Order: sequence, then C-alpha cells, then structure tokens
Amino acid sequence: MNCLELLSPAKNLECGISAIDHGADAVYIGAEKFGARAAAGNSIEDIGTLCRYAHQFDAKVFVTVNTLLHDDEFQEACDLVKQLDEIGADAVLIQDLRLYDMLMAKGLKNIRLHASTQTDNRSAEKVKALRDMGFKRVVLARELSINEISQIHEEVPDVELEVFVHGALCVSYSGACYASEYCFGRSANRGECAQFCRMQFDLKDADGNVIMKRAHLLSLKDMSQLNNMERLAEAGAVSFKIEGRLKDADYVKNVTAAYSEQLNALCRKYPDKYRRASMGRCTYTFTPDVRKSFNRDFTTYFANGRQQGLVNFDTPKATGEQVGTVKEIRYRRDGNVESFNVSSTASFSNGDGLCFYNEARELIGFRVNRAEGNRLFPLHVTKEMKPGTRLYRNHDQAFDTLLSKPSAMRKVDVRMAFHVGKDKLTLTITDEHNNTYQAELPHDYQPAQKPQEENIRRQLLKLGNTIYQCNQLEITADAENPFIPSSLLAELRRKAFSNPSVIGCEAALAEQERRGETYSSDSPYSSYSSYREEGLLMQCRYCLRHELGYCSKYSARMPWKEPLSISLSDSEKKEEFQLRFNCARCQMEVLKK
Repeated sequence: MNCLELLSPAKNLECGISAIDHGADAVYIGAEKFGARAAAGNSIEDIGTLCRYAHQFDAKVFVTVNTLLHDDEFQEACDLVKQLDEIGADAVLIQDLRLYDMLMAKGLKNIRLHASTQTDNRSAEKVKALRDMGFKRVVLARELSINEISQIHEEVPDVELEVFVHGALCVSYSGACYASEYCFGRSANRGECAQFCRMQFDLKDADGNVIMKRAHLLSLKDMSQLNNMERLAEAGAVSFKIEGRLKDADYVKNVTAAYSEQLNALCRKYPDKYRRASMGRCTYTFTPDVRKSFNRDFTTYFANGRQQGLVNFDTPKATGEQVGTVKEIRYRRDGNVESFNVSSTASFSNGDGLCFYNEARELIGFRVNRAEGNRLFPLHVTKEMKPGTRLYRNHDQAFDTLLSKPSAMRKVDVRMAFHVGKDKLTLTITDEHNNTYQAELPHDYQPAQKPQEENIRRQLLKLGNTIYQCNQLEITADAENPFIPSSLLAELRRKAFSNPSVIGCEAALAEQERRGETYSSDSPYSSYSSYREEGLLMQCRYCLRHELGYCSKYSARMPWKEPLSISLSDSEKKEEFQLRFNCARCQMEVLKK
C-alpha cells in the first residue's frame, strides 16, 4: 500500500492550521532564519504549536532551513535544527550540504533531512548521491517530465520523491539562478529573490534590431498538475507539493482542498494500492476551484515533454478565470464607462475584481461597485473597454467571503469497542491507520432494571467537540444488562480521547525508529561547491527560441542574427544579458554580456 502525501505551504501558523483543516497530509514552513523565503519566518513556539495540531491527524510538519549559509552562520543553523527536532518537527529541508556535514559531525544523526529542490535535483545520479549521504527524501526539480520522474524512481526506488504540482514557477532551475543577486544584490539562494524573471524585457538580435519590446519574456505561467496526479503517483512520486509560502490562508485553503479531493478520488479508484498519508476526511462549505485563487494562467510545464505556451508575454499578474465578454456599454459624459452588460453564465457580486486587455495588450483592472444581475457598475473604467472585450475575474468576492469564514471540518474516523467486565470497564479505540489505544476504569458489576445499550451509545458517542467521529461501536459484557452510571461512561470517554497517544501512537514509534537510522558522508557531494561558470546567471529548461517557434530542431533558418540579448525595459542602466542556446543539453542560459 503506497501512502500519498499532499504537502501544502504555510506562511505562518494560521496558514499551517488552515492547510491541515482543508486536507493536507503535511505542511512546510519556514523557521525564524535561513529559509528560502526570508519574508516568511516563524518562531519556534509557533512551529511547535503547528506540530502538535498536525500530529493529531498523523500529519507532518517540515521546516525549511534551505538557504546557502555564510561561514559564521553554521553554528546558529545547527542549533536551530536541534531545536526543531526537539519540538517535534518531522523533517528539515536543507540546501547547503556543508550544513549536512556539520550536523553529522556534531552527532545529530537522528534528524530526518530532506534535500531541498535548491540542491538542483534533476538526475538519477544526483538522487543516488544524496541517498548515499543519508537523505531519505529528495525534492525534484520542477522541470522534470513524468517519464523522467519514473526513470529516477526505477533507478533509485529507496528514496522518497517529492514533486511540485501547483503554483508559481521559477524560470531557472532552483539553486542555479544568480540574476537577482547580480542585478539587485538580493540572492535567491539567501531567500531574497527580487523576481528578475517577472520583469519586462526588450529582445534584440546581434545587429541591435528589436525583435520584441516591453515583453515579459521570462515570466512563466503557474503550474497545475491537477489532472496528472494519477500519472505522477504511478511514476513513483509520494509527496505532491503546492508552492506558495508567501500566499495567504484563503489561497492555501482553496488549493489544498482541490488537490486533497483529487487524491481522495485516486485512493477510492485504487483502494488496494493507495491511501492517504494522514488521517481525517474533510467537508467544505465551498466548492474548491484553483482558478479562483491567484494564478497567472496554468501550464503543465514539462510534464508531457517540451511544449509551447509556457509564458504570458503580456503580464506577470493574475488574470484569473474568464467570465464572459462585454456586450452593451453605457458611457458617462467624460467618455468613461458608467455601466455595461456582460454575456456570461457567471454570477457577479459587489466588490468583484475584473480585468481585461486593451488594444496594446496591457492588463487593465477595476473593481465592481455594484452588480445588478449581468449589468455591472465599475468604480472606474476608461473608454478603452469596447463591446466584445473579454473579461477575466481575479477576485471573486462571494468566493472569498466563504473562505474568510470557517470553511472546512476535518474529522478522524474511529472504531470503538466497549467491554464491561466484572471489575472494570474497557474502551478500545482504533483509528483509520489501525493504531489502537485502551482506557480502563474500575467498576463493580450491578444488574440494571432497564436496558442500558441506548444510554451507553449516547454517552460514548458524544464526540462533538473533538476531531473524531465514530463509525462503529461494538458493545460486549461478561454479564447481562449491567448498570453503568452516565458519569462513569463520560469519564471513560474523556480519558480515552484526551490521551495524546490515542492518535498516531504506532506511527510515532515508527518515526522514532526511523530517526535512529544512520547516515553516511561518503559521497562526492558531501562538500558544498559554489563553482559556476563565470558570468552564468540562469540555467533554464524553458527556451525562448522554442517558445517563439524557432527551435533549431525544427527550423533550419532563424529570422534574426544570433546571439540574442535581452535588457530590462524600465531600467535606468541599459545593461544587456546574452541568451545562449545550449541545444546539446536542450537548455537556455542567461549570461552577463
């Protein structure tokens, strides 16, 4: 039986709890320092609280300590990892392999370590090397196809493979981008990325001719593998990761719920093959829909091999879902729009955020002040809107109102067995993962004058304020119709369900045994090397030439003279960057010119 883990992001404690409530099997969160999102740090106390909450459901908490470290930071990082282990964090993600060496040298070999995607994991050879060091899980590069993931799993079946399935995409291989550091002094490998790839560029050929102007040449759409979950599981992935440690709780709720439902459907389809890694099933007050949360339109990226349509040259902003086209427009005296009708089956609300592209392909956004059916009164829209304009909604007020309230309930199914002995009462609880716990109370047998089963069931099934729901209660007794006071039944129930080991007790023991496994540092990768080619700022599987339809494999002649170069459209210093097309590796590289 393969366990499938949905891994959700947590900017903070609130987001982490929301992720668990909406179906995550695990969450990843940043500590106070050394995380790849410097703006998303959390205290040890908050992470400990999240661990206690998650472990009720046998869910896990992974903490990111995945930046490159300065020499004077290693002792502090080691102390941090030790604290995280002490408060119950289930694993720590690291990038700097020198930190791994130091943890091992200090004897901290019981800490479960995951190799972050920033360690640039795109081959079976790299995964093998990390396994030989002692890593139990490797987060694969986002750029890999499903076939490549399958090949890695076949060659290294004893390593857990974690794959990204949703969210923003970096145009460069993670850990191999130095553009932000070079241009703005903010290192992506130190958690301070300035998002160089989301900016506007001018594209020129070798003669200085402008091919494209003010275009978002490197701004990838967002990933969505919602329809590829079964194939990814078949390929050997065990953890399905949602990107977004800077996203708010509403985003986490919606996207987590959508992927959780998809994994549940997969487990129902193959009940003898897959089960969820944690316990508890969720009910929602809303219908999950990833299109209603922030997105730059979606792509499956390289899941099915190389394809076009990976970027939106017009904008890096969220366009949202298409909701219709403009029909008739009423104008104010100044020529701006007073109201308009929409040809659409969608429902609109006051406060909706809509947008459209003008004739210059610039994204124009506005707020709906008032909605009267399909006639909308905007706060302010210029005369650029025309009949026939396509409308997109990037803020659904009614949907967001649902998410702003308690929007999910997660309950763990348990079976209860109640036995009345001659001198004691026993209540045995069995959870979804077949972990069991028994609670006992002394009791002197006395016969009852009236049937007792109905009252026993009523008292034992009062679980309303807990995370549990009973789907089976078996009652047995050594003597016929014993009398049991309701207060005693309530005390037995409270004793059983208040014990911290009632859920996940066996799983916790298994984790302790697993943490006792030893690690080896006999690996060519055990010492970190910062070497990279001088001047190389990005390594990208995405290829602009292919995106424009001029891949050298399919087009004999290019309509320009190479090398090509790009420059930031709005930058005061017009520095240019050369594009190098490394066709032998099917890779585009961005270099200092």
